[in-house]
Amino acid sequence: MAISYNKLWKLLVDKKMSKADLRKAAGIAPNTMTRLRRDEEVTLSVLNRICVALDVNIGDVMEFTNDERDGEYDG
Repeated sequence: MAISYNKLWKLLVDKKMSKADLRKAAGIAPNTMTRLRRDEEVTLSVLNRICVALDVNIGDVMEFTNDERDGEYDG
């Protein structure tokens, strides 16, 4: 399984927010933003701060996807 934050980036466009605006609103460190841009894992506390800042649920900002490259999918 892989993580995708595509929903987050689309949400920012809809809300007319930049990634820098989100970083400031949610109190996210620059290296954490880099992890988000690379679709890497971040802590639940970071995801919680993003959800609070945007007034959304976690499913509105991320999703797990089937990624054949990681070899973990049993489907």
